Amino acid sequence: MDIAYIPSPSTGVIHLGPVPLRGYAFCIIIGVFVAVWLGNRRWIARGGRAGTVADIAVWAVPFGLVGGRLYHVITDYQMYFGEGRDWVDSFKIWEGGLGIWGAVALGAVGAWIGCRRRGIPLPAWADALAPGLAVAQAIGRWGNWFNQELYGKATDLPWALKIDGDPAIGRVAGTYHPTFLYESLWCLAIAALVIWADRRFTLGHGRVFALYVAAYTVGRFWFEYLRVDDAHHVLGLRLNGWTSIVVFIGAVVYMVVSAKRAPGRETVVEPAAVAEAGEGDAGADRSGGEPRPDGKAGKPVKQLTKKAAEKPAEKPAEESAGKPAKKI
Repeated sequence: MDIAYIPSPSTGVIHLGPVPLRGYAFCIIIGVFVAVWLGNRRWIARGGRAGTVADIAVWAVPFGLVGGRLYHVITDYQMYFGEGRDWVDSFKIWEGGLGIWGAVALGAVGAWIGCRRRGIPLPAWADALAPGLAVAQAIGRWGNWFNQELYGKATDLPWALKIDGDPAIGRVAGTYHPTFLYESLWCLAIAALVIWADRRFTLGHGRVFALYVAAYTVGRFWFEYLRVDDAHHVLGLRLNGWTSIVVFIGAVVYMVVSAKRAPGRETVVEPAAVAEAGEGDAGADRSGGEPRPDGKAGKPVKQLTKKAAEKPAEKPAEESAGKPAKKI
């Protein structure tokens, strides 16, 4: 009796005429665009300028790709430098193999450079990007589906993933836990959680990003338990499992310490945006004041409330109470 399962693509490449479009790369690119789009909306809502998120992403994305690839190659070096392996394959990023830990770590370095050049705080930018980054991961995980990789233990569940056998890489045909799908759904849940918590508790100073990291590591620990691909083990636990534990502790500690040192949210995330807003108001008689020659707003005229405006003007002293005004 055949069981229900999720089929795997017969190929990870789609040809648009003479141009090959690799599913893995396509998912990564779409994820980056979605992260920048959502991050830009959140940045503007926090008082930043449109386009700033994209400008900094120009630094963060390349650094993140390099960091992700380095982490993968270093932790799985036997795939590229072992017996019968070709080290040139370590540069073939389109075939899969990006470590999220390396991507976030080195991507943060690129983001720091971009933020420093723009004069904005890195934690505030990271908070704006956090939900979009989780959605980008959810989309990017489907690239693993195209490459038939990162699946879990064998199962006959209705949502099992069918994997084709490939003796060249030691892949055995069968149905397995679709860990790529589990992680994709988990990342979408994280995005929703982070957006809700940010609105509910008015998080700032990097705590939104820290919450995203902490939540992701919880799911990642479980996914590592399900996976059956080759990996280095330390004390019986996969290396990425230990990494999840360490990163989770670091994220929680950061949230606690940050909440004590800088409660609430930043009032100004991009000084240049505030300066532009001030220049836009210069010379405008929005408050009833007279514009100054230098273009700056003049001294505002005190506005009367509706009750005060309706109150009749007081009579001169000599006319009030029928008494003559007191002379000095």
